[in-house]
Amino acid sequence: MERTERVILTNLCMIYNGSKVLVEEKVGKGADGIIFPGGHVEEHEPIVDSVIREMKEETGLDIEKPCLCGVKEWINEDGSRYVVFLFKTDRFSGDIISSDEGRVFWMEKEYILKSNWIWHMDGLMRIMADGEYTELFLDAANDWKPILK
Repeated sequence: MERTERVILTNLCMIYNGSKVLVEEKVGKGADGIIFPGGHVEEHEPIVDSVIREMKEETGLDIEKPCLCGVKEWINEDGSRYVVFLFKTDRFSGDIISSDEGRVFWMEKEYILKSNWIWHMDGLMRIMADGEYTELFLDAANDWKPILK
């Protein structure tokens, strides 16, 4: 039995400072709204290095000690698995700078789910901010199944 599969690896990171979190406002690319910054893991790149690099590219911030808090994943139509490693950190330096990916800005955590959020931000908050779940998996019936901690 084959035990390998094609996988696309990505990351998101919730950078927080007290009650504020850094969000990115995506425009275009099939979705407009608020999400955490993130990106793809490059070939042979360590996962943690990828999130540090992506945060610098998308936010201008140098982050330290990102904590892996969960994953979000689904199976694409072509059969490949799409995995998003979910991190958070409150250790950063530098000034925020928006990128081509979208405008980045601080938002009070309590207002995130009252904003125009995208890509299952409600589930992501239950993992990254609340620690309620460790995984969100989209099953064959297109239902998101949260996996308890």
